[in-house]
Amino acid sequence: MKKLFSLLLALAMLLGCMSIASAEIDPALIAAAQEEGELIVYGSCEEPYLAAAAKHFEELYGIKTYYQRLSTGEVQAKISEEAGNPSGDVWFGGTTDPYNESAKAGLLMAYEAANAADLASPMYRDADGYWYGIYKGILGFMVNTEELERLGLEAPKGWDDLLKPEYKGLVWMSNPNTAGTAKLVINTMVQLKGHDEAMKYFVELDKNVAQYTKSGSGPSKKVGIGECVIGIGFLHDGIAQILSGYDNIALVIPEEGTSFEIGATAIFDGCVHENAAKLWVEYALSPECVELADDAESYQFLVINSAKQPAAVEPFGLDPNNVIDYDFEDAKNNTTQYVQDYFEAIGDAADGRFKTE
Repeated sequence: MKKLFSLLLALAMLLGCMSIASAEIDPALIAAAQEEGELIVYGSCEEPYLAAAAKHFEELYGIKTYYQRLSTGEVQAKISEEAGNPSGDVWFGGTTDPYNESAKAGLLMAYEAANAADLASPMYRDADGYWYGIYKGILGFMVNTEELERLGLEAPKGWDDLLKPEYKGLVWMSNPNTAGTAKLVINTMVQLKGHDEAMKYFVELDKNVAQYTKSGSGPSKKVGIGECVIGIGFLHDGIAQILSGYDNIALVIPEEGTSFEIGATAIFDGCVHENAAKLWVEYALSPECVELADDAESYQFLVINSAKQPAAVEPFGLDPNNVIDYDFEDAKNNTTQYVQDYFEAIGDAADGRFKTE
């Protein structure tokens, strides 16, 4: 009787939620997820978006949804320590390099999502279904124009400019041990310069870095107030700061070329609420979920065909396709080694500047 009631409830919700692109979802999956009754989400996007997505999922399906905001590196470390017995069910948001490392380590569960058919390109998913893309973000710099003017400096135009001695103590980047953004920076330089030259580059860059933040969005949050003059990160984080009132921030796309993140979602292998986790993935691949980002001050480019792009991004003129041909396979196979090589290259010089809290 309980299963029948759950099935009828699922059908009623499907009919009542016509705006969600989940008509292809098996009603039996919804019923099974509702019978489990709970879902635990670890989110690596910004907390307002995570909270909005989790709350709306709970409203749609009547499944109690708990969430915690952690950087991608923190999630990766947590599920690695839990070794197939994860305390959470799904991962939401954050760049895919840590997702790929986790998939390679057997920590993610493959699932063939019906709503993946609405992705704009096959590149926005793992071929085996270990993760699915929900948004795309462009890597670049955010600069405080007032501080640069006060110091009599021009804004950097590209990656190599960041090595100029006049920028000593002005650059902020995130910590590769905790932030997927920093891992993407490492992979980007390897792909632009080659491995050995990239490591030499980071040794020189380190001389100008004042702080390595725990989160990839950390530098962007300090640019407007002038604590950070040049922040390396995703430009949508800079847009969020500009739209919050900091008109002294300018965005820079590196002239040598730049890469991009695919913000993803995935299921943890061995999770307790497997059906609710599968339902979450279907939900995350719908306009009903991803369009919440705009009102939650998350201004990434959406990679779902039927979703409406955030209107707030349009005036900034960013082209989501003006990026390098990022080698995801190389990143998947070698990110762990590249990060190790990075820390070996810079040695002990950066002690005290790598933030983990």
